[in-house]
Amino acid sequence: MNFNKTIIGANFIKRPNRFEAYVSINGIDELVHVPNTGRCKEILIAGSRVLLRQEDNPKRKSKYDLIAAYKNHRLINIDSQIPNKVVEEALKKKNIDKLIKYTNIQREKTFGNSRFDFKLMDNNNNVYYLEVKGVTFEENNIAKFPDAPTERGRKHIIELIEAKKQGYGAGILFLIQMNGAIKFRPYDEIDEEFGRVLRLAFKKGVNIFAYECEVKEESISLTRPLEIEL
Repeated sequence: MNFNKTIIGANFIKRPNRFEAYVSINGIDELVHVPNTGRCKEILIAGSRVLLRQEDNPKRKSKYDLIAAYKNHRLINIDSQIPNKVVEEALKKKNIDKLIKYTNIQREKTFGNSRFDFKLMDNNNNVYYLEVKGVTFEENNIAKFPDAPTERGRKHIIELIEAKKQGYGAGILFLIQMNGAIKFRPYDEIDEEFGRVLRLAFKKGVNIFAYECEVKEESISLTRPLEIEL
């Protein structure tokens, strides 16, 4: 998907809280919004090059969203609103092999006590629930999730297991928001319980997907599946 708003470069200064950061734009300090509540501490480092999306809303406190950052030479998208848009585009273009048959794509649908990112249906009204997780953490070319303990993430997996038990299709897709990763695995050192329930879901028949993205300054798109190490 192409970004349809103005994207500019800046230098990262600091992040005083989860939602705000200070950057330098041509030598001028600017307060910006961070659309990602994760830590991103290995990405948002003082002096690193970042990308900002201009938001033309006079009611906003800040004029820009900080959407991506360079980690060495690798551009990593950190906008938490992007993964679902990228996956929706890929579903419509039939770029996810195991989900090609699903032609009815619905966003944000409730099942049990959770709201999944997608409810998919094929021509025979078979239902498939899909949850998407954006991955921004990488170490030695291995993408990992989560980068902080996530009770909500564990809950989603348990609900996917229940959906599968009730006869629906169910899957979780980890969208690697960067180029060049060689494999994906759960970040057990950060959230051991998340890894445990993810492996349980796999045993119960829930599909586990991991897809790399091609990330450019003006666009991001789903490209190829990655090896998954459970």
